[in-house]
Amino acid sequence: MSEKKTKNIFVNGPITPAFIADSIAKHSNKTAIGGHSIFMGQVRRDEIDRKFVAAIEYSAYEELAIEKMHQIRESIFEKYPLNCMHIYHSLGTVKTGEICLFVFTSSAHRKPAIAACGELVDRLKAELPIWGKEIFEDETHQWKENK
Repeated sequence: MSEKKTKNIFVNGPITPAFIADSIAKHSNKTAIGGHSIFMGQVRRDEIDRKFVAAIEYSAYEELAIEKMHQIRESIFEKYPLNCMHIYHSLGTVKTGEICLFVFTSSAHRKPAIAACGELVDRLKAELPIWGKEIFEDETHQWKENK
């Protein structure tokens, strides 16, 4: 593994459109990049047992999640010719319609950026100790199943 710094991926509350726009804008001076791929996870207003989701409350085993994400990040950098990669995941309450996950990969060409972004999302959903509690409009709740 390289000696890249372990990065904290967590953001308190929703990931705002301004944060996303600023992250994208910071790459305009990186002229070796020819392609970006972006995934944004948004909280849906699912209907479950005749009740509607109003928000998801995210929690995590943060220390383990950050270390595991560092390992995933390193393996993705080894597999794909990326210029950069950014991952942000919400903690706390995120209302329906708000962004809870932002993954942003960049490469000289589009195909590695797209493939890396897809693999990152799949792996973090499968491997990181992050949980979501669906909070319904009637204020009842249940643990969310990752899909």
